[in-house]
Amino acid sequence: MTNTLPALQPGADRIELMQTFVRIVEAGSLSAAAQQLGTSQPTVSRRLQALERSLGIKLLQRSTHVMKLTEDGDRCFAHAKALLEDWRAMEDDLRGTADTPRGTLRVLAPHAFGQDQFIAPLMAYLRRYPEVDVEWMLHDRRPNFIAEGIDCAIQVGAVDDPSVVAVRLAEVPRIVLAAPALMAGRPTPQHAQDLQPLPWLALSTFYRREVTLTQEPGGEAHTFGITPRLATDSLYALRSAALAGLGACISSAWIVDNDVRQGKLLHLVPNWHAAPLPVYLVYPYARFYPARLRLFLEAMRGAMPGLVGMRAVG
Repeated sequence: MTNTLPALQPGADRIELMQTFVRIVEAGSLSAAAQQLGTSQPTVSRRLQALERSLGIKLLQRSTHVMKLTEDGDRCFAHAKALLEDWRAMEDDLRGTADTPRGTLRVLAPHAFGQDQFIAPLMAYLRRYPEVDVEWMLHDRRPNFIAEGIDCAIQVGAVDDPSVVAVRLAEVPRIVLAAPALMAGRPTPQHAQDLQPLPWLALSTFYRREVTLTQEPGGEAHTFGITPRLATDSLYALRSAALAGLGACISSAWIVDNDVRQGKLLHLVPNWHAAPLPVYLVYPYARFYPARLRLFLEAMRGAMPGLVGMRAVG
């Protein structure tokens, strides 16, 4: 006697059911999965029940506040992920679309860079691939790729998540600045240690209570403590406070380039610099990447080192 799977209800599709199951697990709840899939929670629940009936097993254990995979569900999730990736690759191959980007790309980028530096390469990408739409989300935080359905992120600063691919593309030089009004009547600082007595501003994402500067050339490093009059996580707010003469600060060079040229800000101790910030393209590991993501990564990899205020790694 051969074992057969129970029949699905009319209209049910096993690929769709597995896609829904994978999205439930990755999103963490039926309601989040429904939102990401653009459908209702009852529909997602019915699909899960249909898949469980089809396989003859329980995939999820649910209570009021907790949802977790059963042992069978854990194995099913791994198989479903692999199968869906292979299915997408097969569809693209048979349709001849493996290298034709289309669909929606969801990208997370830092606020300041996402409003300024990255717009030009983004526009070039959209003009080149007219069948792609981009959802351009600006947040100064680390993404949850799976739960939020994000395809990739541009990240400034160290990447410490071992579950993602991180491609280092460029680095951002950082310099010390202050308004002429703040420095009026003060001696011109010659060494990093001369900066400590100044009022300070802090960019809390990267420094708050301590500053380390390195001399170039030579490599001498000097660290000193600060008590910032203002701490902010916004690069634009930091710049505005510096222009107002509230304190000295360490800023990415690109955002203050015109201010320094126009004399609105002074570049203090020009031969001392804070460590440059690395810029990464970050995305989750997968067996298959759609063309819209692969070509976006290529576009940003080529454009980023040439943007104003960036420099190539090394």
